[in-house]
This record gives sequence, C-alpha cells and structure tokens, in this order.
Amino acid sequence: MLVALTMYYIGPFFQKLVKGLSRFCSSTSSLSIRVYHKNGSNDEYVSIDEYLIEGWTRQITDSRYTDGTLDLDESHDCSRVENFDASHIHGNTFARQIFIEHTSFDAKRVLNILRRDGPGFDTKEALSELNLKVSGFLVRRVLLEIQKSVDYVNKERCAKLAYKFFVWSGQQEHYTHTSNTYHLIMKIFADAEQFKAMWRLVDEMVENGFPATARTFNILICSSGEAGLAKKVVERFIKSKAFSYRPFKHSFNAILHCLLVLKHYKLIEWVYELMLTHRHSADTLTYNILMWTKYRLGKLNQFNRFLDEMSSNGFEADFFTFNLLLHVLGKGDKPLAALNLLNHMKEVGVNPCVLHFTTLIVGLSRAGNMDACVYFFEEMIRHGCVPDVVCYTVMITGYIAAGDLEKAQGLFDEMILNGKMPNAFTYNSMIRGLCMEGKFDEACLMLKEMESRGCNPNFFVYSTLVNNLRNAGKLSEAHHIIRQMVEKGKYIHLLPKLKGYGRY
Repeated sequence: MLVALTMYYIGPFFQKLVKGLSRFCSSTSSLSIRVYHKNGSNDEYVSIDEYLIEGWTRQITDSRYTDGTLDLDESHDCSRVENFDASHIHGNTFARQIFIEHTSFDAKRVLNILRRDGPGFDTKEALSELNLKVSGFLVRRVLLEIQKSVDYVNKERCAKLAYKFFVWSGQQEHYTHTSNTYHLIMKIFADAEQFKAMWRLVDEMVENGFPATARTFNILICSSGEAGLAKKVVERFIKSKAFSYRPFKHSFNAILHCLLVLKHYKLIEWVYELMLTHRHSADTLTYNILMWTKYRLGKLNQFNRFLDEMSSNGFEADFFTFNLLLHVLGKGDKPLAALNLLNHMKEVGVNPCVLHFTTLIVGLSRAGNMDACVYFFEEMIRHGCVPDVVCYTVMITGYIAAGDLEKAQGLFDEMILNGKMPNAFTYNSMIRGLCMEGKFDEACLMLKEMESRGCNPNFFVYSTLVNNLRNAGKLSEAHHIIRQMVEKGKYIHLLPKLKGYGRY
C-alpha cells in the first residue's frame, strides 16, 4: 500500500514545516538485510537495527553505560577482566593472556566441583579447597558456562548451582560482586524461569548499593513479557527511587529507550500514554522513539502526526530524526528526495556522517536500487566521510543480493586495501556469494582466510557454508566444516540448527 510521507524540514528551529509528498511502500518488515538465494530461500544475515540504535545512543550519551542499554547479552564479553590488580600487567599482552588462560582453567575446576553437587557432598567446602583467587573474570566465566547449559530438563539444577557459586564467591576475600555479576545471575534465573528468585536478587542488588539500571530493566522486561507482567515491571521502575536513568531526562525516556532496543513497540505506545497521564511532556528523544515505533508498526498517519507535533512544539530535528527519515526515503526508493534531505541537513548545520549514508544505502539496497547505492556511496566519500566496515558490508551484501559477485569482490578487496578489516558479517556475505556461484573451494578458503586474519567465524558463517555445501550435495565437505567447528568448541549448543546435522 502506498502512503504519503513528510520528507523534510525547512528552518533550523522548525519554524516552518514543508510537507513534500513522497510515495513509498509501507512495508514494515525488519530492517535486516536479507540475501535471497536462487532457490528462493532467505537468510537474515546482518541486522542494521542495532547499528542504527547504537549510533543514536552514542549521540545521546557522552559515554556508554558500564553495563548499559545496548549490552543485552553480556556473554560475548568474556575477555573483559574484572576485580583483579592489573597494574603489574599493564601493557603486557602476554601476561594478560596467561592470566586469562589460568582463570579459564580455574573455571573448569569450579564447574567440575559444581557438577558433583548432591546429597552427601559439601560443594562449598570443595570449592574452598581449590584455593582459588576469585576475580570478576572467573565468576563471569563460570556463570556464563552454566547459562549456556540451561534447558527445560535441567533448568532448576542450573539455577541452584549458579546461585550456590554466586553466594560462595561473594564471600571470598578481596572480591565483591558487581552489577554485571548480579545481572548475569539474574539472567540465569530468568532462563530457568525462577522469576521470584530473580526479583529477590534485584532487591538484594539495590540493598548492596547497586542501583537498578537499564540492563536490570532489560532482563526483567524480557522475562516478564512471557509471564504477563511487563506492565507491572514498567510501573515498578517508574516509581522506583533506585532506578538510575542517567543521562535521560526522566525515567519515562529511559524506559522508552530500553523498550526500543528490545523492540517492544506495543509496550512503547502504552508507556507513552502513561507518561502523558503523569504530566511529562515529550522532547526530541521521545518523539524520535515514537516515530520509529509508529513506522515499525505501519502507522504512518501517526508517524506524520508526531512529526508535525514535534515541529509545532518547537523541537529541532536531530541526528536520529534525519537518520530515520533517510531510512524511510531509502527504503521507499526515493533517491532524489533523499538527496534533497541531505542538502537540507547541511543547510541547517547537521553534517551527514557515515551512519546517515549507510542508513540510506541500506534502504536503497533493500529496494534493489544498486545504482543509487553506488551514487550515495561515492557521494559520501566526496563529502569526506570514510566508509567504515559496516558501510562496506552493506554495499557488498547489496551486490551479492543483486547477483554481482565480481563487484562485491572488488569492493571487498578495496576495503582491505584501505585498511578496513572485514568482520564476520562481511565474510559471511562473501562466502554466500561464492557458494551461489558454485565456487565452493574458494568459499572454504575464505573461511581459512578470515581465521588467519584473526577474525573468528560466527555461527552465521558456519551455517552459511555448511548449508550451501549440503544443498549442493557436498556432504563430506559440509561434515568437515562441522567437525572443525566442534574441534574448536564453537557453537556446539547450536549444532541442531544446522540443516541435516543429524544425518552426519
């Protein structure tokens, strides 16, 4: 269905809003780039949502939260070392590596003790006999391993063992829990559906001087959604004096922003109504969240209404407002309107950056307009914006989706020549492109290349290669890739998701 969209503003203070009508498709599907295979299947490969929101958050805050809004899954952050005196290894990569390896070994010893927990076995005494130097890194490694093993059958035991270790470690000399470790044990309780225990941990955390933060809210709102308590969680945080919502203007904006990151769009609408009943007025941040929400829900009339209201209330378009409009215009395949908006941004003192151009290119790529993508990619460079890894990846993905492996390969080589090292998503796209052209040997070599460059393959990379090999009847090669993955201990818990895994 085609709808009208307000394209751009005139005047640095929104003194006058000029409505240019631009027709575009009102599809509100995910902003993720999807690469369509020749057999008609698709694979969601890289989501731009988090990148856009992350860029926006960087504009909101001078620095990130220590355990902030965007850190929805802390499990990737295993390399961070906490609660130990690092002064003697400052700048010493080798010493730091030794510390990490030693602590990882200790974590395995702890897990072996915990597995023996049962009647007649004193787990806490056995842990104490290990004579460990407890650190934040050790605690996180143990808890993360327990979290990985939580399933329907053993969830209660996992929660019990995690909490037993959590209590024991908190009693050790020279170590105190942090908000991060509290959040991790809360996440285990949430996965194990121990909701009452999770809430008791929140109270304990606050009593011990750690305020409830956006991360706390994220964990609770994710788990309470399934339990039907989401609205009660919001109400509790609004009333809580211990809820730390810096640097936001008030708790409502903090909650709205958290819900945006979590994509709880329906709940955002309810919280906004609650915000109005509490007589809090919207600001630019609020309007940005509301417009994004209405766009994602396909409520374009309300999108335009908030755009008008934002202007009439005297609020300027900011970094994210323009970013959102560029995405909508790109996705609607309106390159001329997007060019006018970019020019207007410069007129009002908002210099388009890499994120703005990338957002636009993402939309145009989804619309299948690679000519426009190339134009704005070159325009970005002419404006002095250096393409980053994400921007290169978006372009490469667009070429792969268009079936133009040669141009994708050329851009891939160019980014390396310009000192931009491809990430796992970039390699994933290239491997997919090679497989689509039947160049399976080259695709397997690219897997080795990325590892040699220090880029660890993620599950999407393994899945792309294995599934394409299997679909081509190359079962032995697919099995070889799986065996490599298992030998490295990578993503073993995700193996059942690979097509035909049980046949190997």
